[in-house]
Amino acid sequence: MRNIRSVEEMRYSIGKPNPLAKKKIYEALNDRMQAFIETSPLVMLSTVDEFGFPTISPKGGKPGFVKVQDKQTLLLPELRGNKLAFSLENIVTSNDKVGLIFLRPGTVESLRVHGICKLLEGDICDTVSGHTHRAILVLEISVTNAYFHCGKAFLRSKAWDKASYQTPVKISFGREIAENMDKDREFIEEIDAGVQERYISDL
Repeated sequence: MRNIRSVEEMRYSIGKPNPLAKKKIYEALNDRMQAFIETSPLVMLSTVDEFGFPTISPKGGKPGFVKVQDKQTLLLPELRGNKLAFSLENIVTSNDKVGLIFLRPGTVESLRVHGICKLLEGDICDTVSGHTHRAILVLEISVTNAYFHCGKAFLRSKAWDKASYQTPVKISFGREIAENMDKDREFIEEIDAGVQERYISDL
């Protein structure tokens, strides 16, 4: 086993990209990219903390919940959650650069977007919303580049193939918290009941 430490070593192993591959990268959202976002119900948001560690947060809503303001600007609503707000803290304290991957169920290709983000509040929160409430804040993202990503990952994983779906795993947040606090079964049940209620009321 060898630890690869340079670009040259890495390129020796995987090779060089086809020169045409970079031609798919745009400095703004073209019409096809805008249409993809307008029908996407799910996006992954990547930010970086003060120590250089990335964090990725899923954001979801009705198809088109991320608004295309123009070819250079996106509006992503911040909706109700657990208030840990790791991504938001990263944006305002350490690094305002963000990465996005837009997904569209049934489409194996995805859309990658990079940009500069700022957090907005006020009337703009009325322009984007969740199923049950208006946005708390809005992430305004100034696009620096965007490109479609090929579908190999989704073809390999069969993520959109219903025949490949496994039995859902039941996650107990009550248990996850209780094991860090030495809490009892009653505590677990109370936490889990609260989570299930918010799955209905806080969308």
